[in-house]
Amino acid sequence: MIKILTNATLVQLDPAQVETGIDIALEHGQVIKTGRALTTFYPDAAIISMDGKLVMPGMVCAHNHFYSALARGITADIAPSPDFLSILKNLWWRLDKAIDREVLQASAIVGALEAVRAGTTTVIDHHASPNFIRGSLGVIREAFEKVGLRGILCYETTDRNAEAGMTDGIAENTEFARQIDRNDDNRLVEAAIGGHAPFTLNDTALAMLKKAIEETGRGIHVHVSEDGHDAAFSRQHYGEDPLARLHRFGLLNEKALIVHGVHLTGKEIDLLNENDGFLIHNPRSNMNNHVGYMENIQQVKNLAMGTDGIGGDMFEEFKFSYFKHRDAGGDWWPDSIAKMLQNGNRILERYFGGDFGAIQPGCRADLTILDYYAPTPLTAENVAGHIAFGMGSRDVNSVMVNGKFIYRNREFPFEIDSLYATARKAAEKLWKTM
Repeated sequence: MIKILTNATLVQLDPAQVETGIDIALEHGQVIKTGRALTTFYPDAAIISMDGKLVMPGMVCAHNHFYSALARGITADIAPSPDFLSILKNLWWRLDKAIDREVLQASAIVGALEAVRAGTTTVIDHHASPNFIRGSLGVIREAFEKVGLRGILCYETTDRNAEAGMTDGIAENTEFARQIDRNDDNRLVEAAIGGHAPFTLNDTALAMLKKAIEETGRGIHVHVSEDGHDAAFSRQHYGEDPLARLHRFGLLNEKALIVHGVHLTGKEIDLLNENDGFLIHNPRSNMNNHVGYMENIQQVKNLAMGTDGIGGDMFEEFKFSYFKHRDAGGDWWPDSIAKMLQNGNRILERYFGGDFGAIQPGCRADLTILDYYAPTPLTAENVAGHIAFGMGSRDVNSVMVNGKFIYRNREFPFEIDSLYATARKAAEKLWKTM
């Protein structure tokens, strides 16, 4: 049945657009028409009044770790961690080893709920649970589908948990991708091929990842040069920069998702650009881990934005991205950050096919609806500034994915209190196990 969202304030980020009094007609999960007085064209349509609310394309979190959702406020005994490698060893590699099916189910569901409440319609997740590898992506997929969140999932292959862990990681990626291929074309969840970081991926692992990419038609999703250790390790042990090493193994293509890249050289950025891959910027995580700022970020052709496990609030990530850039001496204004956020939709087009990220005929109807009260005029010229200096996830009223409300008037279509209660118990178990 056709639905018409009437009297909307249509907002788009790139190219920027703000237009009031617009009707948006939806059918089969897509936008089929926009304009005024569309009810005269579709007299039998279901009418849903927006009452002037802002309707914008859904936001994409291009890199996340839902397995970290239960780390918030953690009280496990964590040793002092003065550098990035010790943070990994003392916190994250202990946490991921403590994850079982029960903990993962709770982590994935609350991660999905909180992303949607923040107005995010897609999360590209990068998962690790060394003691529960096979079947782990299916558990996360169930959470995405329950909540209605769109996603791209992968398992974080690494050689740090012996050869068996490495081969199981590859198998989980490839088997999950094959399961996705057996679904219909209107699937909500897609697959990528995951790797942790080059300093925990030996040559055997990279060769296996290349084979998995060729067999599945997907791209690599991997941390690269988040910290200077990754680059130094690669040069010491392999005699080349980490991204050059990935390129030598044939892992860079138009579906490649290279995460962080704080310490990429100019030559490495050229390699990424030449292969039309994406760099995923995670400003809050970079600041939290004190790994530095990517000074040459403006040289990257395809930029998108993620959170690296710090929730799913892309309004918040937008602000940090802008203010950190300015603090580092960059000359970008909010409209450039808006383009970075919008670019997550280009990744979806490469994985799902079709058109994303615009409110126009033929595009997927993934929409974020806000009751934002603008204290100054809201125009195409300043909409990015409103996000940087005011608009936030507190303004999210409703969320649609595939033309279906998955969050409406600040409520989910199912009870969530028990899900959070379960998550708190799972968090206690996780911390104790650590």
